[in-house]
Amino acid sequence: MKGSAAMSKLCVRSFSLSLDGYGAGPGQNLDNPLGVGGKALHQWAFTTRTFQKMFGNEGGATGVDDDFAARGFDNIGAWIMGRNMFGPVRGAWPDDTWKGWWGDNPPYHTQVFVLTHHARPSITMEGGTVFHFITDDIHAALQRATEAAGGRDIRLGGGVDTVRQYLRAGLVDELHLAISPVLLGAGENLLAGIDMPKLGYKVAEYVPTPNAVHVVLTKS
Repeated sequence: MKGSAAMSKLCVRSFSLSLDGYGAGPGQNLDNPLGVGGKALHQWAFTTRTFQKMFGNEGGATGVDDDFAARGFDNIGAWIMGRNMFGPVRGAWPDDTWKGWWGDNPPYHTQVFVLTHHARPSITMEGGTVFHFITDDIHAALQRATEAAGGRDIRLGGGVDTVRQYLRAGLVDELHLAISPVLLGAGENLLAGIDMPKLGYKVAEYVPTPNAVHVVLTKS
């Protein structure tokens, strides 16, 4: 990947973690899309102006938490996400009725590449979001996203397993973690068994707020 690939960075932004390292709780399903207790990880974001604006609401808090949330959408030209983040449906798609958690106008407004083992036609949504379902590997998804991003950055969404795959492959350029004052005890651990220093990651920012500790890791 040459040309725009040199300018595009693959970034994980606003990824919420518990104090004990979990990015999602156990038992993910339609009622608990983030797993049992997982919603508490994102309390720092829910009240921010950026989050409220995503869902068409006025107001919301400003400040450091909102600054980090807003940075998450800055200069993003494409998204990659795992199938778990797209929806709770497992296995072969039973039909085309499920189009994501976000309604008719998802908050992405770019092309979104969903990693899945089961093919499905692309879905064009309101507001410029187009979901593409990629049955190839993570490298193929990144290549497609890089082409779509046109020199802007690519945001890597969840779930935990998707981020772990890209981290292990050394493909994530920047990782913003929002560590919440919550203990989950079980679920999906983001960094377990991954030697981040050996992969070249270092702490570039460390900013505590009453709601979370924001840590930005960059790859040298």
